[in-house]
Amino acid sequence: MGWIGDSVNSIKSIQIRQLLTQVITLGIIVSSALIIWKTLLCVTGSESPVVVVLSGSMEPGFKRGDILFLHMNDAPIRAGEIVVFNVDGRQIPIVHRVIKVHERRDTGEVDVLTKGDNNRQHDRMLYARGQQWLNRHHIVGRAVGFLPYVGWVTIIMTENPIIKYVLIGALGLLIITSKD
Repeated sequence: MGWIGDSVNSIKSIQIRQLLTQVITLGIIVSSALIIWKTLLCVTGSESPVVVVLSGSMEPGFKRGDILFLHMNDAPIRAGEIVVFNVDGRQIPIVHRVIKVHERRDTGEVDVLTKGDNNRQHDRMLYARGQQWLNRHHIVGRAVGFLPYVGWVTIIMTENPIIKYVLIGALGLLIITSKD
C-alpha cells in the first residue's frame, strides 16, 4: 500500500486519548521554543538575537548562509564593529561593518555610517531617502559570534516555499501518526 496509505490508515486508527497526547506534545514543543526565544531576547538585549547572512556583501568574513549571534548593550558603537541594522521601509535586516562614527557634541548621541566588506562604497544608498547616518534605534545588535553555513536551511526554505510546506506537512504527518 505504501507509506502514504499506511499513514492514512494510521490516522484513521488514532484514538481520542492518543490524539490529545499528540496535540499536548506539540504544544509543549512550540511553547518551549517560544520560551527559549524570549530568554535569548532578554539575555542578549537584541530584538533579534540570531540572524542569517543573506548576501555576499560581507565576504570573506561572513558568507551567505552563516548564522550570526547578536548582542546589544549601552556601550557606544565604534568603527570596525559589525552591526545588524534595519532601514526604514525595508523588512530585512542588513549585516555590515561600521566605517565611520559621528558623535553629536550637543547630545552625545552617536550616528554611524556602514559598508559591506565586499562592497565598493558606503551604504547611504541603502538608507531611507535623505538619510545620511544610522541612528542607535536602527541598530538591532552587534555580531558576537557565528556558525558557518547553518543558515542555508533558512535561505533554501525562503527562496523555495514549496520545500517549506512539504517539510512542515511531513513533520505534521509524522507527529500525528507516531504511536508513542
